[in-house]
Amino acid sequence: MIQQKIKGKIAFFLVFISLFSFRSISQSNGFELIKNMEIMDLINEHLEKYYVDEPQFGHLSKVGIDAMLKELDPYTVYYHESNMEDYKMMTTGQYGGIGSLIRKIGEHTFIAEPYEGNPAEKAGLKAGDKIISIDGKSMVGKPSDEVSSSLKGPKGTSIKIEVEREGEGEGLKIISVTRDEIKLPDVPYSGMLSSTVGYVKLNSFTQTASDDVKKAMESLKSKGMTEMVLDLRGNGGGLLIEAVKIVNLFVKKGQVVVTTKGRVAEENRVYNTQDDPLDMTIPLTVLIDEGSASASEIVSGSLQDLDRAVIIGTTSYGKGLVQRTYDLKYGSKMKLTIAKYYTPSGRCVQRLEYYDNAEGEKPKEISDSLLKKFKTSTGREVIDGRGIEPDITIDEKELSRLSATIYSNNLIFNYATKFHIKNPSIAAAGIFKLSDEQYNDFKKYVLAETFTYSTASEEVLEKMKKTAEEEGYYADSKAEYEALLAKVIPSKERDLEKFKEEIKILLENEIISRYYFQKGRAEDSFRTDLSIAKSLVLLKNSKEYNTILGK
Repeated sequence: MIQQKIKGKIAFFLVFISLFSFRSISQSNGFELIKNMEIMDLINEHLEKYYVDEPQFGHLSKVGIDAMLKELDPYTVYYHESNMEDYKMMTTGQYGGIGSLIRKIGEHTFIAEPYEGNPAEKAGLKAGDKIISIDGKSMVGKPSDEVSSSLKGPKGTSIKIEVEREGEGEGLKIISVTRDEIKLPDVPYSGMLSSTVGYVKLNSFTQTASDDVKKAMESLKSKGMTEMVLDLRGNGGGLLIEAVKIVNLFVKKGQVVVTTKGRVAEENRVYNTQDDPLDMTIPLTVLIDEGSASASEIVSGSLQDLDRAVIIGTTSYGKGLVQRTYDLKYGSKMKLTIAKYYTPSGRCVQRLEYYDNAEGEKPKEISDSLLKKFKTSTGREVIDGRGIEPDITIDEKELSRLSATIYSNNLIFNYATKFHIKNPSIAAAGIFKLSDEQYNDFKKYVLAETFTYSTASEEVLEKMKKTAEEEGYYADSKAEYEALLAKVIPSKERDLEKFKEEIKILLENEIISRYYFQKGRAEDSFRTDLSIAKSLVLLKNSKEYNTILGK
């Protein structure tokens, strides 16, 4: 017990000690650091001696460190020794586990999408399986992160997962799964969109990202690729050096890709390309969205600044901060924001300012008045402080209220489970379409479920009614108002037909994943993807492509 307490105390001060080691720290800061360390030591001592219950110092120190770092920015975090699988997954894309996405629905957690060829799929787990227990421990009512932790573990260890599977009566199945080293692919899909246009989807920037992109490009070139689409949508980033190497595939050796600047002089660095490019001339579009962050913004921003690619989609997230991981004691680590990064034109894409906020105040966007304009290599204007703004903006259509409601209520997920049980096979991804009969069966399923939703039009009319009542006009227009309201009040049956095509896209994609996994999802999505459609048109129009790049 004493050893546990000592360990808790030491853990509490690890962050302070690591910060204190920087040589550039000022004398006054050093005094404040020592003073607060002494105060925290006294607090722990009094807790140990006098607190009414036995303090859990390990837990207290973790909570204290997390709370302290949260005041800085969301990316400066502490990894306790028990969280090393999370850290490992972040840097390598690998973790010990069964290889499956999970989803929380009510009190239960479900297998959402097993990764093809991984332990969960090989052992027979299927999307839609309800997890009842793991190694005899009930998972009912447990948060999804606890279920996830129970599924993870060292390669070679086995767990028994008790599941309830729809369509197999009330009986429960116990499935034994041997964990393996799961590698989430940086490139989950690559293929040809047409006879000459190749497509590479990049999901993360782990240690293998640049090699995986290079291999995908070489493979596609052998299949006739003469134009390329690089998809960074939803890619939250990763290792900066991998971003530099990916840019290097398209630009000359010795080119500045990104510069970092921090408070500590050693973090002021310039990152140049180190190798000969794979292809300096292939027409290239890069797809981004609000989920493209950090390393994704280095790649898209650098290629934009160098006029090497046309950026298509929506404005990216706006994370211009660089982190480095430091080893602490007792198997723990700390990821620390050490610098801001700047693309070749000199801009920093950081959208939010974390450092000068009042206590408890949320970070604000950098003021418009402080934004600066920069020039690409051909003289095109770009701005800082707002992420990467695309050269071509694609306005993705928002889902209707009904579609969003049935999706968030897991009705599409649940129906896909039922569909898979009844249908042992379907047409290939990209070809499969729901028949009218199958869609009508889905309608019956949805109409039998209890849920409510409102339309935007209904909400606007309710506000208008309130205003009219305040101004004294409502009595004169009551009949017209009620007639109009009747037309916009939600009707499930009416709206299931009105938004049929939109709902079918969501449903077909979920169903396809049950048969063809992640690759099937990707292939199916191409037929309705506006950014890909624009890329295909643009890459075949060299005049428009070069005009956009200022060439």
